[in-house]
Amino acid sequence: MEDQQIVALYWQRNPEAIGQSRLKYGAYCFSVANQILTSPEDSEECVNDTWLHAWNRMPPHRPDVLRIFLAKITRRVAFNRFKSRSAQKRGGGEITAVLEELEECLAGDTDVEEEVIVKELGECIRQFVRGLPAREGDVFSRRYFFTERIQDIAQAYGLTPNNIMVILSRVRKKLKTHLEKEGYLHESGRPV
Repeated sequence: MEDQQIVALYWQRNPEAIGQSRLKYGAYCFSVANQILTSPEDSEECVNDTWLHAWNRMPPHRPDVLRIFLAKITRRVAFNRFKSRSAQKRGGGEITAVLEELEECLAGDTDVEEEVIVKELGECIRQFVRGLPAREGDVFSRRYFFTERIQDIAQAYGLTPNNIMVILSRVRKKLKTHLEKEGYLHESGRPV
């Protein structure tokens, strides 16, 4: 079934929308969640939560690309589960490494709580990534959006893990400079 047909089912409040989503994107969403959680049981629960969130968001939202829409929901649900799990115990996995790597760009003593600022920052980062050369943008997205392992990204590009780490380091430095220029960070690296 085509994505537009699946979205139409959501808009019609037809429960078949969930079945079609599961059939077409279940394995993909599981992969997104499992990259973050590294737990098949937790990942499966996140995927099930994804269908509920999609049901609740359509309507009013009509996604242009259903796959990315579902991936974003799955990622958000998985991050929330990871945070919840980490509050109970210190967690490992790829997400810890990803967050530590991004810390140099976004670290601060206080959390930014205003949702407006967070949305603006998110849009600023999205525009930055869109402006990158294709390979850099893809490597950055695969690492920091989909939390793929450096070894997996390297294999996909036929590069060494060290090459990928160098690319990511350079992009993080560019991001930090971009965030400073846009007024989200002081030159000291602290949030404004």
